[in-house]
Amino acid sequence: MIFSQKYKDRWMKYFFLTVATASVSILVMITLFLFMEGIPIFQKLSVMDFLFGEYWYPTAEPPDFGIFPLIAGSLAVTFLSAMISIPLGVLTAIYLAEIASYQFREIVKPVVELLASLPSVVIGFFGMVIVAPFLQEVFDVATGLNLFNAALMLAFMSVPTICSISEDAIYSVPVSLKEASLALGATSLDTIVRVTIPASISGISTAVILGMSRAIGETMVVLMVAGGAAMMPGSIFDPVRPLPASIAAEMAEAPYRGDHYYALFAIGIVLFAFTFMFNIVADYVSNRYRQVGEATL
Repeated sequence: MIFSQKYKDRWMKYFFLTVATASVSILVMITLFLFMEGIPIFQKLSVMDFLFGEYWYPTAEPPDFGIFPLIAGSLAVTFLSAMISIPLGVLTAIYLAEIASYQFREIVKPVVELLASLPSVVIGFFGMVIVAPFLQEVFDVATGLNLFNAALMLAFMSVPTICSISEDAIYSVPVSLKEASLALGATSLDTIVRVTIPASISGISTAVILGMSRAIGETMVVLMVAGGAAMMPGSIFDPVRPLPASIAAEMAEAPYRGDHYYALFAIGIVLFAFTFMFNIVADYVSNRYRQVGEATL
């Protein structure tokens, strides 16, 4: 019996090691392919001209491959969506974990998690058919397919992720900490602000950064509702073209192994760098605030 158990443990160890190795290997191969297909464009122009060039006209003669307007569009959409989604997501999580009744929480929490799995094309279609005409009529703008519409839809996508992860982090705070605060005379609001949130700030910070990384890497929504104009935005109602939208819109038309093709893969490298940086920051913030929270408590 003991021999059989050891045999099973060994094979389970090898099984999980194989799965983990396969996952890492696939990620490495995808990364290598991305860099192999994107780096050749820098034989035709410098990295600075590519990153900070003001014009993206890949089919012109001669072509222009400046992606600074695309980067600015991505950052503007992500920043505006963060301004909307972070307060909504975190405050909703606090309400569900600390204020709402058990019955209400059991109803709302699955609905929030269901929204997180809603297909992005459905959200994009909603933004294009319903939100765009509404914005165009209310704000009297040239088109409802603009930066603000894209930010609203990305915020709608990010809120469930931020809310779900933050709620789990807040709900996992030990009850003894809250009871100790209340026993010392603190109000429920004081306990939430001074005890619960500091104790769960690691999970909340991770939720926010992961929600934003999803927003900056989203393709279908920004392709459908951002307007598709590769220019620097002057206001929140100007059309923009974020990085993922350019790849999705132009890859099928780019000649194989041509300059346009290589430039699109180079955009993929930039997008990969952004999302990788977001995940590094999430890991750093999570560990840092966990240590600070433990030291404080």
